Amino acid sequence: MKPEMITLKHGDTTIKMPAASLAKLAVASVFAQVLPPAANVQPAHLHSVPGLGSVWPGQGGFNGGLVAARGDVPEHYLIIAAKDVGDREWGPRGVEVKGLSKTDGYTNTQVLIGNDDESKHPAADACAEYQADGNHDFYLPAAAELYHCWLSVPELFAKDAWYWSSTQRSANFAFSMYFVDGYQSNCGKNGELRVRPVRRLFI
Repeated sequence: MKPEMITLKHGDTTIKMPAASLAKLAVASVFAQVLPPAANVQPAHLHSVPGLGSVWPGQGGFNGGLVAARGDVPEHYLIIAAKDVGDREWGPRGVEVKGLSKTDGYTNTQVLIGNDDESKHPAADACAEYQADGNHDFYLPAAAELYHCWLSVPELFAKDAWYWSSTQRSANFAFSMYFVDGYQSNCGKNGELRVRPVRRLFI
């Protein structure tokens, strides 16, 4: 069965086309008039990234900025928990934990909470137990991650306290950060310092 044809004439020009095709063109023309220009040319964005230091809905905290890929860890956003989890000890003095990193707080935290020498690491434990917006993959940031926070969003941290990192200095000391001026130091592991969980958002 041949499709129904429609003939259009304008001046000396004559166009023949199937009626169904003409109907599609008419509908498209209507939408082009109704929708704003941007609706026709802008691609849809699956993710909307909030401003630096702003709450990231559904992610459990604030946007701490983009972190470049390093080693086996792909590029990601650092999500900073909305609140501190108190003042905690890092762990016992005199115990050197093997396999800790200056940059990878997630792996550090897994090592500390999974340590089989019966030593307790309250700061790492508190971060691993923290949950927000259904996310339960928070960890104690490494020294480099705390420095990233100071560079990107220092206003999110208290200025009257030192914060623990998950990076170890020696058997007796671990690295900490002071957010007034970005100074990093090492403190005795049995001292109670402020603790802030973070997590990663891979996009």
